[in-house]
Amino acid sequence: MKLKGKVFKYGANVDTDVIIPARYLNVSEPEELANHCMEDIDAEFISKVQPGDIIMGTTNFGCGSSREHAPLAIKTAGVSCVIAKSFARIFMRNSINIGLPLLECEEAVEKTVAGDILEVELASGEIVNSTKNLVFHAKPYPVFMLELVSAGGLVEYTKRKIANEGK
Repeated sequence: MKLKGKVFKYGANVDTDVIIPARYLNVSEPEELANHCMEDIDAEFISKVQPGDIIMGTTNFGCGSSREHAPLAIKTAGVSCVIAKSFARIFMRNSINIGLPLLECEEAVEKTVAGDILEVELASGEIVNSTKNLVFHAKPYPVFMLELVSAGGLVEYTKRKIANEGK
């Protein structure tokens, strides 16, 4: 699975309340959540993000509450993946469950700035910074996780598995 997009870069401890402010948690439609994605840390994010773009954070990205609203808002906003030095464990689990790929790569984070264009290959873990002509290596996704993300998350993956068992 190859992804390509412009980087939106943030710092450490970007918590779920910043990703999707708590005042919108009564909203259940993914598109409406996406309209408010990152607004408390980057008011212009939703007007600038394009399908395929990439969010980058430093350490502990997605800390805070365990709500799935945060990765869902990111994914529905059109972000193809999130790259950070480290992620909060529950955010990582929720992201994979909804089909939002995450990669941990300290070197990529240190040598990439907002606006750089990245090409990401999940199967190999290769991250290419096209802007600076640099190549980084994150841990590649195992086949099962690639299938899960490609399916759009755990629910869709499970539906496909069940449908194929009957054939």
